[in-house]
Amino acid sequence: MTRLLLDNVRPFDSRRGKLGPPSRIVVEGERIAEVTSEPRTVDGARRIDGGGRVALPGLIDAHVHVTAYMHDLMGQALKPPSLIVAESSRILRAMLLRGFTTVRDAAGADFGLQEAVVKGLFAGPRLFIAGFPISQTGGHADMRPKGARQREMFCTCAGLGLIGAIADGVGEVRRAVREQVRNGANQIKIMAGGGISSPSDPLEGTQFSIDELRAACEEAEAANLYAMAHAYSPRAVTRAVQAGVRSIEHGNLIDAATAKVMKTEGAFLVPTLATYAALADEGERLGWSAQMLDKLATVSARGIESVQLAVSEGVPVVFGTDLLGHMHERQSGEFDLRAPAMSPVQMLQSATFTAAQLLREEGRLGELTAGAWADVLLVEGDPTRELSMLTKPEQGVRVIVQAGREVKNTLA
Repeated sequence: MTRLLLDNVRPFDSRRGKLGPPSRIVVEGERIAEVTSEPRTVDGARRIDGGGRVALPGLIDAHVHVTAYMHDLMGQALKPPSLIVAESSRILRAMLLRGFTTVRDAAGADFGLQEAVVKGLFAGPRLFIAGFPISQTGGHADMRPKGARQREMFCTCAGLGLIGAIADGVGEVRRAVREQVRNGANQIKIMAGGGISSPSDPLEGTQFSIDELRAACEEAEAANLYAMAHAYSPRAVTRAVQAGVRSIEHGNLIDAATAKVMKTEGAFLVPTLATYAALADEGERLGWSAQMLDKLATVSARGIESVQLAVSEGVPVVFGTDLLGHMHERQSGEFDLRAPAMSPVQMLQSATFTAAQLLREEGRLGELTAGAWADVLLVEGDPTRELSMLTKPEQGVRVIVQAGREVKNTLA
């Protein structure tokens, strides 16, 4: 068993949101064996002197699409799976080098890509997969152009899950969820409201009946999983969480009353401000229609307000980005975008302990504690005061350890 001693570091307590005293982190194999302020000599261990730097748990991005190497999802759906996987390997490696040691894929990645990361065939974050998103006919993941008659036009193409599994009625929804469970999903993605990039659904509309939403959540829970729901409007969000959805993705248009419902129902919010900022800069150049750009402007204007409402109501807010294609490189910029609504400590917790709570991985992810995966970052500066070291990870993140393995070390 390999051993690692991270000496002379100040660990961030992600549960309490505080820095600990000068300490050492003992790693045995893939797990943390001990975090202690007492002197330690570990026989046979490789020692890294942290020089008093802060140690953070590995970061978690709870809304990514690691297979989305193109911004044009309909175009990508026609690409061969071998090319999609090869392109995904570059996206995965770049995420890991930004300090994200775990990500929750919100549709796209499958069990084969997940296994490739586990086996070390690709360097990348630990993957929690959703498989195909569940969409009603004409819903956010039904990407067929107007006039297309074949129902499975895109569902059977090599999209690795980016295009939706279309299901109408309680029976079809149950079958679609069970199919994702059969193929190894860790969570179920459902489209509960309109979207920006889909061609035929109103942004503020609702999708699926209450019975269909409940059926999806019941099937997820039956498999000891949970449902995550794409939704923007107060009505769509309220219906989803009252049906049993655990996390709302995006949620830009929520109001104070909706935030209260989310708090009452125990739901999480996963804002994705980075994707709206990226698309605001590049959407017109990328050929987005006037209708899509209008939708984008609507949600962009309300993004930070939705985070403020959730924080003030006590809704747990989790780090997410939802980037596509070349825009993945903006992942770390999500921290800057949330700064008007969250303190540095709150943002750190959103990408560590709170994210682990959402994934039901407390004690294993998002914490520097005995028994957890040995995912550790050593960073410059004090991240409880400001997060420039995370927004510029090339310089600010000096050491990355994932499951006890050194991924990056630029210390002398």
